[in-house]
Amino acid sequence: MAKYINRLKVVLAEQHKTNLWLAKKLGKDPATVSKWCTNTAQPSLETLTAIAESLNVDIRSLLNSTSDAIVAETSISYGSYEGK
Repeated sequence: MAKYINRLKVVLAEQHKTNLWLAKKLGKDPATVSKWCTNTAQPSLETLTAIAESLNVDIRSLLNSTSDAIVAETSISYGSYEGK
């Protein structure tokens, strides 16, 4: 199961900003910011603070509440395979 801990993608969209803009602002690799936006990886608390300052938002707005965290089951279907 994947947990959507941060709301970074949502906040960037609300402010009409891109992952690339944030990566340049923070001096981070765009692939790293992309992972944060998809909740594949999470930024450190120090980085989260820098993100909040860059976006001029309260740090709490970048996180989902623990009681409201969206949980999605991930399943991979490989289809049926019949060895012929």
